[in-house]
Amino acid sequence: MAIALIVAHSIICVLLIVAVLLHSGKDAGLSGAFGVGGGASSYGGSSRIVERNLDRLTVVIAIAFFVTTFALSRVL
Repeated sequence: MAIALIVAHSIICVLLIVAVLLHSGKDAGLSGAFGVGGGASSYGGSSRIVERNLDRLTVVIAIAFFVTTFALSRVL
């Protein structure tokens, strides 16, 4: 059980880091390399939808991170 939680927690950690780095900041950051931070004119405003979905995905991953952290604190 503990090994499965540690593996899941490690994967979730990496996913959370990637999700946070994909957010566009002032300078469009790493998300510009993957096309997320493009201007509204290039995709007709769909970048807002992508950012909103990325926000939701980041929240879900953060909740999963909290749950696995809590579960690991109980198991270990």
